[in-house]
Amino acid sequence: MSRVLSQLNLALSGMVDGVLRSVVQVRDSARGAGAGTIWHNDGLIITNAHVARGGALQVALYDGRVLNATVIARDDKRDLAALSIEANDLPTIPLGNSAQLQAGQWVMALGHPWGVMNATTGGVVIGVGKNLPELPGMRQDWVVADLHLRPGNSGGPMVDVAGRLIGVNTLMTGPGVGVAVSVDAAKQFLRDVLGTPTADAVTDSQSQYV
Repeated sequence: MSRVLSQLNLALSGMVDGVLRSVVQVRDSARGAGAGTIWHNDGLIITNAHVARGGALQVALYDGRVLNATVIARDDKRDLAALSIEANDLPTIPLGNSAQLQAGQWVMALGHPWGVMNATTGGVVIGVGKNLPELPGMRQDWVVADLHLRPGNSGGPMVDVAGRLIGVNTLMTGPGVGVAVSVDAAKQFLRDVLGTPTADAVTDSQSQYV
């Protein structure tokens, strides 16, 4: 059994190390810092709308570079934003399919909680669905998982055990319940040509953005 666990640990740590190369820190001069994921190697980054809502933005890459970023589209209702940086040949994250997720599957969330760079937390999928009670005005596909998200995780990736993006970390609804915008919703957001932002993101006292 110990050999199996050791092999599992090595496999998961190797997967995380690969994914982290596509994870960035998004620094907002007005609101602090969140996370993002490199979607395309020419500098397209996906993050939360609430991460990119304030002042001038910078993106810190895994290799240590810090670059100015431009918001090219933001949708507060879906809590998604697309950023652009002047860079090429960047490491990207493989995309998964959130519609195929099942309760009990292991997932991991990556980001920079409380300023701790390139941190990881793990848990299992609770469920996938629409119309969360905590977000009555935001109707789309969500991934809900039994894992801990903290300030600084917002906008970062939630991945499956193969390192594929299955969600964009968005908020925590309890001590150990993390919620992500599904990767399928993010794909649709980009397919919509990064359309015009809609109404302001909904918040309530029982949900805390991370």
